[in-house]
This record gives sequence, C-alpha cells and structure tokens, in this order.
Amino acid sequence: MSLIKNILYFQSVLGALANMCLLFFYTFIILVHRSKPTDLISCQMTFIHIVMVLTGGDIWLTDVFESLNFENDFKCKATFYINRVMRGLSICLTCLLSVFQAVTICPSTSLLTKFKHKLKKYMIYAFLLIWSFNLSFSSYQIFFVGAFTNMSVSNQMKVTKYCSLFPMNYITRALILTVTVSRDVFLVGVMLTTSTYMVIILFRHQRQCKHLHSISHMRASPEKRATQTILLLVVFFVVMYWVDFIISCTSVQLWKYDPVILTVQKFVINAYPTITPLLQISSDNRIINMMKNL
Repeated sequence: MSLIKNILYFQSVLGALANMCLLFFYTFIILVHRSKPTDLISCQMTFIHIVMVLTGGDIWLTDVFESLNFENDFKCKATFYINRVMRGLSICLTCLLSVFQAVTICPSTSLLTKFKHKLKKYMIYAFLLIWSFNLSFSSYQIFFVGAFTNMSVSNQMKVTKYCSLFPMNYITRALILTVTVSRDVFLVGVMLTTSTYMVIILFRHQRQCKHLHSISHMRASPEKRATQTILLLVVFFVVMYWVDFIISCTSVQLWKYDPVILTVQKFVINAYPTITPLLQISSDNRIINMMKNL
C-alpha cells in the first residue's frame, strides 16, 4: 500500500505543480497580452484542477485539516463537497471549452459565425450559470457524508480513513442519480457533437490545403493546434469521467467500496487534471515562448 500511496502522492504533486505553472501563464496572458475567449475558460479550469488534485486523492486537504485540528465530520463534509463541486465544474467547463472552440474555428458561411463576436458576453452568463448550478446541486454532500463511526450500527459505507457515506432512501438516491446522469449525458453529448464538428472542419481544411499545396501553412496554424489539443482533452476526459462514474454508481448501488477499487478511482479522478496542463503547455506556442524567455 505504501507504493500505491507514493504513486498517488507523485501524481498529486505533478498535477498541482503543472496546474500552478499553467495558471500563472494564463493569468499573465489575460492581464498583459491579448487573450482569446477560450483562455478565460482554460484559466478557470486550471484553478479547478488544482483544487481537484488537492482533494481528489484524500491526501493534501486532509493533512491540512488535521494540522488545523478540525473535527473529522467537518473534514469529510468540506472535502467531499469541494471535490464534487470541482468535478461538476470540470465537466461543464470542458464542454464549454469545446463549444467555444467550435464557434471560434467555424467557417464564415456557418450559422455559428454571428456568435463569434459575442463570445465574451455569453461567457459571463455561462460562468454564472455553471457555478450556481454546481454549488447548489452538490450541497447534498453535506447531509449524506460525515465522519466514520460504526458501520455495523449505522450501515455507513466507509470510503476513506475517516469518512463514510450515510444511507439515503430510495427516492433521494434515484433523484440525485437521475439529475447527475442527465447532466453528464447532456454535456458529454454536446462535447461529442462539437468534437465531431471540429474534426469535419479540420478535415475540410486539410483537404483545401493539400489542394492549394500549402501543407506547411496548415501545420503551422495555431487554431488547428488548439483544436487538436481540445479534441484530445475531450476524448481523454470522456473516458476518465465515465470510468469514475461507473465505479461510483456501482459502489453506491452495492453499498460497498473495495479498497483496491477505491485506489483505482482516486488515480482516475486525478488523471485528467494531471494530464491536461501538460498537454496545454506543450501545445500552446505563447506559453512555450514565455518559458523560453524565462
């Protein structure tokens, strides 16, 4: 178990450092340089991923709470609530990023062209809606998560060293599951639709460039690189998110968390926020040039 814990620590450290570096670069770009609408989304995602890494593995935030001598019940409620909010924000902002990139690269003949110049205006409303929904919806964690006491007496499901899930009635569980699945299916559907649309646009652009014998220009396109990066992020996110979702649903339905399965889930939870900043840093020429200048 010590080896597995060290792997989770390494993953958390790598993810936290990479996201902190990316947050610094995006903040600098937004404040000093001419930023793109998607930079605001990526900046928020980076902050959210830092919090996810610190709470997802039940390592860093728990240690902080222990050093401050908080009660176990407060630790559990705060950790689970913050993590659930961040995970909800992550899927919403990943979907928003794919939508905005699809609008950004759409051809002038597309119906989406009229939204290009209004992206920043719509973005503020989208941010308010996304944050409000996730902060309110994830509040149920406060009532059904707490400090672990005695499983044989209260039928709690132990999920970490100190925390457990409290049993809930069938109607409440079905309602939460229905809303969660509906949200996730809708957002993943939007992501897959916009991703397909972007792939079609890239394919048409590549065919035009070959026809015009300017493949070198096509490869050097910043928008193409940004689109390819977002496509990779969407595919990776969808795979990781649904693995995590299946593990969570299965465990809740069986009302049992196997320690090995729980460890795998912690690794999966941190995989996306760890890989995302590394992929974004390596594919953004602005960040690469800033690193070279430093």
